[in-house]
Amino acid sequence: MLRWAPCEESTEQGYECATLPVPLDYDHPNGKVVDLAVIRHRATSPSTRIGSLFFNPGGPGGPGTDALPAWYNRFFPAELRKRFDIVSWDPRGVGRSTAVRCFANAEKATAFWARRPEGFPVGEKERKAWFAGRAELAEGCRKRAANLLPYVSTYYSARDLDQLRRAVGDRQLHYWGVSYGTFLGAVYANTFPDKVGGLVLDGNVDPRNYVDGAMNGDTRQTTSLRMGSDLGSADTLGQFLKLCGEAPASRCAFSAGTPKATRAKYTDLMRRLQRRSVGRWSYARAVTELRQDLYIVHPGWTSAAEMLQALWQEREPEAAAPPPAGRYPGTEQEAAVVCSDSPNPRALSRYPELEAFSAERAGDLGRRWVWDYEWCAQWPATAAKRYTGPFDRPTAHPILVVNPFYDTATSYQAARSMTSQLADARLLTLQGYGHTALLNPSTCVNNYVVRYLTTGALPPAKATCRQDTAPFAPTGTASGVAAGGRGARR
Repeated sequence: MLRWAPCEESTEQGYECATLPVPLDYDHPNGKVVDLAVIRHRATSPSTRIGSLFFNPGGPGGPGTDALPAWYNRFFPAELRKRFDIVSWDPRGVGRSTAVRCFANAEKATAFWARRPEGFPVGEKERKAWFAGRAELAEGCRKRAANLLPYVSTYYSARDLDQLRRAVGDRQLHYWGVSYGTFLGAVYANTFPDKVGGLVLDGNVDPRNYVDGAMNGDTRQTTSLRMGSDLGSADTLGQFLKLCGEAPASRCAFSAGTPKATRAKYTDLMRRLQRRSVGRWSYARAVTELRQDLYIVHPGWTSAAEMLQALWQEREPEAAAPPPAGRYPGTEQEAAVVCSDSPNPRALSRYPELEAFSAERAGDLGRRWVWDYEWCAQWPATAAKRYTGPFDRPTAHPILVVNPFYDTATSYQAARSMTSQLADARLLTLQGYGHTALLNPSTCVNNYVVRYLTTGALPPAKATCRQDTAPFAPTGTASGVAAGGRGARR
């Protein structure tokens, strides 16, 4: 059982927190334990409450104790808030749970990340600094987290999730997982198929491509390239420039009047940034910020256009506020999960080669995706156990797969692959943009999700939805998406 109490660190009312101890190693259930930090918001209509809806914000390494308060009112459908206690948690190794920490304190961790090249390394000098920094990080993780690192894989998190289900007293699991959370959901469904109540997998990882290959083998591609994340980003950027070019500058600051002219303007800007920075804004920083802004259409696409226009005019864009001082950043916790789960090349020389390959097929954003996973080359541990399949075990209830057509991180093709690999799943297509349907709202998607989670009814086969508001359109204008693009063909 969980002992709920008001959350000490929450600035918002209505959230309760608890801690659940679980085995470090499920093969030794009476041995060492790790603590899971758990958060919930009770159902707002207790008389019609169904149970608990578990939510994982992805990452991997995303802390649910931060994400749930940030997203609860803004993104979760009101009907789900009425009918379910919405529960999230920091997975093992992450955040306020028993966490991977490779530095002595928050100040040293913050200082380390501030020293690394912005976004990704450009040129031989920065690459050497990047590799040296990753070696330093690996050594710190080896010294400070060696006993925990083998036990933070998705294999263990799926078992933790079932412990959480039991702790809240639910007979079966109701779950909404986004991004990496879709892989966690797929592993859960195939580990505990009889416990599947309603699982929504939103912004999908391709399970086979995520786990493909041996952890210590000669893996030729990174996780992101196997999943086509670079191609999904390239397609989404193409739509961003097209729609920006069709909009007046009053709605898209970077518009050059036509899609063709806006695309040319973008290409000229990127070439210029490769030659010289604008103040502290390097080419790599601009690419990194652009990719991040493309995740959430509103307000991200407007912010991206303003950033690009400022750089075009050789002005430094407004920078995001730094994270609160004194809090441990936990940046290495993403690596702790993905590097234990998913094979990536171990040879450092492979990454500049893959950068060139991805830049050729996906442009500027492709470079960023390759370097996301370079830290796995020198990572000091792999999982004691990792789940590699099967993914087609029959489940007690069917699974709902949701994906934007132009998803910046998890391509539409990956969602089709997820649907085909699961034993009983239905794909709901959001004819829209950005990373996940949850973060890019569609009343149509929300209605289908609510109906599925409350009654078990799936959307019709080949059902599609649109986003509530189109990019760069007046508020309330429905989104329109043309079929086509690499995301449809891969």
